[in-house]
Amino acid sequence: MSTPSLDLSRFHWSEFRSAWDLAPDTVYLNHGSFGPSPRVVREARQRWSDELERNPMEFLVRRQESLLDEASRALGKFVGCRPQNLVFVPNATVAMNIVAENTQLKAGDEILLNEHEYGAVIRIWGAHCRRAGAKTVLARLPLASASASERVDAIFERVTPRTRMIVISHVTSPTALILPVEEVCRRAKPLGIPVCIDGPHAVAMLPLKLDSLGCDFYCASLHKWLAAPFGSGFLYTSPRHKSGLQPSIISWGRSLSGREPRWVDEFHWSGTQDPAAYLAVPEALRFLESIGLERFREQCHLLARYAGYQLQDRLGAIPLAQDHEYGTMLTLELPRLVKVSQQPGTPHPLQLRLAEEFQIEVPIVEWQDRLHIRVSCHLYNTPEQIDQLVEVLVRLMNQ
Repeated sequence: MSTPSLDLSRFHWSEFRSAWDLAPDTVYLNHGSFGPSPRVVREARQRWSDELERNPMEFLVRRQESLLDEASRALGKFVGCRPQNLVFVPNATVAMNIVAENTQLKAGDEILLNEHEYGAVIRIWGAHCRRAGAKTVLARLPLASASASERVDAIFERVTPRTRMIVISHVTSPTALILPVEEVCRRAKPLGIPVCIDGPHAVAMLPLKLDSLGCDFYCASLHKWLAAPFGSGFLYTSPRHKSGLQPSIISWGRSLSGREPRWVDEFHWSGTQDPAAYLAVPEALRFLESIGLERFREQCHLLARYAGYQLQDRLGAIPLAQDHEYGTMLTLELPRLVKVSQQPGTPHPLQLRLAEEFQIEVPIVEWQDRLHIRVSCHLYNTPEQIDQLVEVLVRLMNQ
């Protein structure tokens, strides 16, 4: 595949890099794991922390609830839901644990996931199932040239009368594939099977309308493509599941200011903590919207395509998704990359070498017993950084 067909002149690639305080000598191509916030977002977070410190009693008891309401309204508008249907949590992992712990299982029940799911999510549900004598089931999704309907069919082929929940990523973490979650929700509804969507990569990468999506739960982190502060995420819950939903940490479970009780009270007060990460989320929304969501999506998708084409041309890498099946992040198999025996979860030596010798941060992903590279692109990345990555990989693999 040839790269000249891509019109890279459409964008001024360094236009927004100064909004971040990234290390000047680092090529950071891993926003999909840990996305740094632009300076204005970090400053907003610090301002909220400073306000808390000036009078904690006033802030936490008399102001916090209304401030979180304001932030929820802004976030709800962005993700397409009524604010009363979502609650702030530190990250998608916390949200997923809440859903698991509130899912009643008995011996023989099944939770249906698929092989593209995030390892921590599979582990969360595996632990919950073991306690109840239930089990997880992994559907195998076709990759090469498969249609969305074929992937949905592969999921529902594993549905049985014992299926109690379908858990599916909106955008998969290891393979960066956009999955047809709307169709999964549509087909699950008449079967009476709840759907929980793991969505940390979809927020900002894709347009969202959660109230019309049809899912029962949506778990998300906001430090990824939205570039909100670390420690900000949300759990969306359809109205029929809100009553009786319990948090992982039990505290007072009521309004501190004395207002009428609401379901979010159980979650927004889990003991004394600084809510600054949540309160700075509207600033992250304003930052990205000031640039333009379409501009962000088009620019970062184009750069991901450029990375994919270059890695194919120079290294024979094999993309796991077609151009319309990924957003601002792309995973490719590196068939020339040797798998080494190492402790599970330990970074591949090539990943460490890229970081330590060349200051290039990019994950080398083990999936399906093969090794892959996952390139994430945000507004601070440039084609020159992709070129730098490719040149280093060519040199190292030819040694």
